[in-house]
Amino acid sequence: MSNVSARIERLPFGRFHGHLLLMGGMGYAFDAMDAAAVAFVLPVLRHDWALSSVQTGVLGSGNFIGFFFGALLAGTLGDLIGRRKVMMSALLIYCAASVVSAMTDSWPTFLAARIVAGMGTGAESAIIAPYLAEFVAKRYRGIFTGALAGFFSFGFVAAALLGYFIVPAFDSGWRVVLLITALPILMLLWWRRSLPESPRWLESRGHVGEAKRVLDRIEASFAARGIALPEPESISLNSPPPAHTGTLAANFRALWMGRQARITTMTWLMWLSITFSYYAFFTWIPGLLVQHGMSITRSFGYSLAMYAAQVPDYFSASWFNERIGRQATIATYMLLGCVCALGMAFARSNEEIMAAGIGLSFFMNGTYAGVYAYTAEVFPTAVRTTGAGTASAIGRIGAIVSPILVGYLYPNFGFAGVFGVTTVVLLLGAIAVVVMGVPTRGRSLEDIAGGEAA
Repeated sequence: MSNVSARIERLPFGRFHGHLLLMGGMGYAFDAMDAAAVAFVLPVLRHDWALSSVQTGVLGSGNFIGFFFGALLAGTLGDLIGRRKVMMSALLIYCAASVVSAMTDSWPTFLAARIVAGMGTGAESAIIAPYLAEFVAKRYRGIFTGALAGFFSFGFVAAALLGYFIVPAFDSGWRVVLLITALPILMLLWWRRSLPESPRWLESRGHVGEAKRVLDRIEASFAARGIALPEPESISLNSPPPAHTGTLAANFRALWMGRQARITTMTWLMWLSITFSYYAFFTWIPGLLVQHGMSITRSFGYSLAMYAAQVPDYFSASWFNERIGRQATIATYMLLGCVCALGMAFARSNEEIMAAGIGLSFFMNGTYAGVYAYTAEVFPTAVRTTGAGTASAIGRIGAIVSPILVGYLYPNFGFAGVFGVTTVVLLLGAIAVVVMGVPTRGRSLEDIAGGEAA
């Protein structure tokens, strides 16, 4: 274990970590609010612009097309130029594109703006968890990262409230909602002042002096509050020498060297499974309920209840991250999601749809609390954001495909077709995590990289 790692591992959870949790969490909340707001805007745009089911699905996929490229670029750039720069640049791109999408009057222009906005949210979402996890000790890293992802739930609930109260209220309600999603531009000032670069990343790029200065400032904040820190422990690991990294090509090669190839494959399958299922459900559920015979207002009310189920699920899964481990949490929540997806497939009454939808929302979002924590741990520091960003980008292929596929499946096969496919995909993801994953609970990032995931 390096001196930098040892100094981080001795830190108790303190005000510094609370600030990181709030800053990163607010980034996730606005990312989720943007993605969810589109689901409430689409039924209105479909009516106002006379869109077909497939065109509506393409608009629903626009964010995720951009998300794919944003996550991919953020991951690679995060390892090459630093996590902090990528995170702030991504936020600026997203906010500007959100404003443009609120001003447009045609669906091709709206689609283009949503793709660019998706690049910003994709980059930000891919970088936050692996970046902030590098500041956290192993004994509470799982619950920290899971709670960080829990802020997604607040964004979805906020979007549901905006969709319920503002979108139907007046003709331009959807424009107001999209403008509100651009408000996080104000966070840039806070981030620029408060966010340090990751000392683990600085050390991996040879900037040891700068890494130590960042840690000196962090430790000084504990000392100022009268908190005495123990001496750093030095642990020697018999790990293989790290793969050559530092360039785009070298970083991608490192993801596929030795046993790391199995880990990379597992994360791709895990992300593809949960993201396909998640956005098949959340992008379309307000529209599906309308097509099922509900009014827009009633469908939005049902959707609000399903979105509200996200709040406890993230935090319950965060707790399980440390109690039973990330693998077991992810697989369990995916399997329980399968049960609820089957419930949606065979639901006949509105009450059955509501109960199954709330359960599916609960378990799919809980899965993400494990996924974000797990992905941030299973790659070495030198390629951590490359690995996490690439896995997130691959997952967005599922988010791109699923809204379009739902636009085809529902008119032909109804709820049974849409949620039957969801069940199968979630089951395959659970199997991949159990069979191909590695344990990370209670292990430092360096220990994981030097052991099974090396």
